[in-house]
Amino acid sequence: MDSKNQSAARPLANFHPDVWGDRFLVYEPESNEVGEKQVAEELKEEVKRELKEASIDYVRQLKMVDAIQRLGIEYLFQEEIDEALQNLSEKFDDFCKDKHDLYTTALSFRLLRQHGYRVSCKTFDKFKDEEGGFKFNAASVTGVLEFFEATYLRVHDDELLDRAHVFTRNYLESVLPSLSNPEAEQVGHALYQYSNRRGFTRLEARHYIPIYEKTASHNPLLLKLAKLDFKLLQSMHKRELSEICRWWKSLEVPTKLFYARDRIVENYFWVAGIYFEPEHAFARNVFNKLQMLVVVCDDTFDAYATFEELQLFTEAIESWSASSLDHLPDNMKLIYKSFLEIFDEFEEEMIKQGRSYRTSYGIEAIKMVVRYYFDEIKWRGKKKMPTMEEYMEFAKRSTVYLPLMIVTFMGMGDIVTKQVLDWVLSEPPIVTANLIICRLTADIVGHEFERDREHIPSSIECYMKEHKASEQDAIEEFNKRIESAWKDINETFFRPTEIPAPLLVLLLNYARVMEVIYSKGDWFTHVGPEMKNFITQLYIHPLP
Repeated sequence: MDSKNQSAARPLANFHPDVWGDRFLVYEPESNEVGEKQVAEELKEEVKRELKEASIDYVRQLKMVDAIQRLGIEYLFQEEIDEALQNLSEKFDDFCKDKHDLYTTALSFRLLRQHGYRVSCKTFDKFKDEEGGFKFNAASVTGVLEFFEATYLRVHDDELLDRAHVFTRNYLESVLPSLSNPEAEQVGHALYQYSNRRGFTRLEARHYIPIYEKTASHNPLLLKLAKLDFKLLQSMHKRELSEICRWWKSLEVPTKLFYARDRIVENYFWVAGIYFEPEHAFARNVFNKLQMLVVVCDDTFDAYATFEELQLFTEAIESWSASSLDHLPDNMKLIYKSFLEIFDEFEEEMIKQGRSYRTSYGIEAIKMVVRYYFDEIKWRGKKKMPTMEEYMEFAKRSTVYLPLMIVTFMGMGDIVTKQVLDWVLSEPPIVTANLIICRLTADIVGHEFERDREHIPSSIECYMKEHKASEQDAIEEFNKRIESAWKDINETFFRPTEIPAPLLVLLLNYARVMEVIYSKGDWFTHVGPEMKNFITQLYIHPLP
């Protein structure tokens, strides 16, 4: 019987088709890319010199580091910025001691906390009033905005910053109608879009570059480099997107796996949110392919296959052998064969690089994904309403964030070691925090859609039943837990870190994925104007 005729008995989700067609299939290289790369290198050297010269002027160096970060070019100056922040950290206490400048105090605090320095929030005590609020100079909206951004770096026991977050938000909301651009754009973005801490690096740069250009005090050298770098990165990402789209098209997903989400472009955006830099091109390519197959696996388990088919597929994945192909339905053969081919190519490359141990970690990660999905199916069959804690223990795993983190790291350079991969698998606090953020955010935005289908109860339903609470009560509780998990992430960055800080940033980026793609709706599954706008800004339209 034709698979589409069998579908009436299957739990189909009826996902909408791909919205991009063949738009990204063909890549047309820029005619002067070699010359532009040379200009970018020359500009980089100029910036390095200027950053070094700024070391004798605290405020100049501080503003320069902030601009470099917000313009999306921090990755070009990692060593120089580390040196600058070390210098700023040594001067921070003396500089802030006698100054009532909220802007420089908050900016110093945010940048130092971001880079793991244990600066105390007591530095803001001087801005408190007698009633437990804060007193601001009415003209210093920029300072209040920077204080608001700094509160996103709060950790547990930072009660002052908890209060400041609410206070500064209320203040900025009250003054926003009276502001003019570019200040109004920045305040509106921080309030209603994404904070500096929680937004995607490339999207935040795309938003900030035009604002920075309108700022009277902007640094022309930084602006020129940021615009050129954006153009070069956009070209590279478009080339990669073309390659990954051609690979995806060769699998004939819309016909052979018609029930699955056809989201290769959105998937590329997701992966580039974890790492966008040129040095990670190989890792990004492998991760893109494997994550897209994981999406297809998710939909096969959740929205198509029978229990018996899933049992066969799980056993085949556990055996990891081409001989298992013969026993699988055609759709599963395609998925399984694709996994095997990707890992065969990956293993060849790892042997060349002297990193062959990583292949076994990657294969085990895919086995974990399939195990977790199959456990979810078995749980669904019980038709039991678990307690909230029972649900979370199980449902954190079914986010498959943990194995995806291994897949993220496995194609990277020397910075990743066997010890790093084992550390991720041990589920340290930053990993657990990500699992909580992923699970609860996905349940908040997705439980209505899932409730209409045969699905395990969401955390919302479990919490409501166990605590005899309303849906709104459950959402408020989960938002508190999500904020607590963000504090765990922030604490992980304090020096000394257990793994190199650049790898912690990639794990932070997993939480940012949930913030950007899922916190206001599941924009990966239901691709609407917001997701289209993100992709258009980064991969279609040049900077104005």
